[in-house]
Amino acid sequence: MKPQKLSEDCDVIIVNYNAGDLLIDCVLSAFAAGAVSVIVVDNDSTDGSLEQLEQAMGQSQGLIVIRNNQNLGFAAACNIGVNASTSRFLLFLNPDSVLELDALSELSKVLDSSENIGMVGGLLRNLDGSEQVGARRVFPTPKRAFVRAFGLSKYSKIFPHMFSDFLLHTEPLPLEPILVEAISGACMLVKREAIDDVGLWDEGYFLHCEDLDWCMRFWQKGWKILFVPDAKITHIAGSCSRSRRVFVEWHKHKGMLRFYRKFFRQQYPGVLMGLVTLGVYLRFLAVAGYYTFQRLKNYKFIIL
Repeated sequence: MKPQKLSEDCDVIIVNYNAGDLLIDCVLSAFAAGAVSVIVVDNDSTDGSLEQLEQAMGQSQGLIVIRNNQNLGFAAACNIGVNASTSRFLLFLNPDSVLELDALSELSKVLDSSENIGMVGGLLRNLDGSEQVGARRVFPTPKRAFVRAFGLSKYSKIFPHMFSDFLLHTEPLPLEPILVEAISGACMLVKREAIDDVGLWDEGYFLHCEDLDWCMRFWQKGWKILFVPDAKITHIAGSCSRSRRVFVEWHKHKGMLRFYRKFFRQQYPGVLMGLVTLGVYLRFLAVAGYYTFQRLKNYKFIIL
């Protein structure tokens, strides 16, 4: 495959934690798509994925590997990648993702089309080609999260203002780039000048919701965020977290609480925020209980 030529230089930042063979495919797709350099920030992986990458790539020009001696979390590792980068455009890409050949050029073209566009994201697809949840969305306010958690979004066609969902993947795919409130941190192309203005990722998040936080801060600073349907990325969601689902769910719920308290405290003061907090913890207990039960059931089946 012939690498794409970009109008602007671009570094790809990949935070790796036990991504296995997927990491190699991700890095190769980034170079094929036209990345100037690929910065892999490894959070102390133990599955040999980093060693496999280095063996496969050899002394590849443009590949930078940074090894952390502990798992610092996604946001902190992203910031390490930012500080190691020198390019004007930075693509944050999950290690279980593969860029289509023209994905990076499509994203770069849109990002460079206006001075006030600070961030763009592409069409995340499942292995079957269907659109993945989370690539385009509005901010999950506590009300919207409640509606989705209890399956009330199915009534949105009748009462759109009351039961609207924060995920937009069920809406018709746009034919051109559109403004959205938030995109997914699995594939996020950002201008360095916007980062300089908004600030780095919030390292108070360990895993999940840090992308929502960043999107919110970009909008608060006046930077626009666009979803680019022609930039296609295959994302094997959850492939790096299947063996530690309760751990991931804990940090996902903890991150959501941080997001709510940081940006919605004025709208949900006192007792309301207490109820939101209680609801988040109860949901975590339900989800964690389900995963624990499934794991014990499978373990019992294996023993028998």
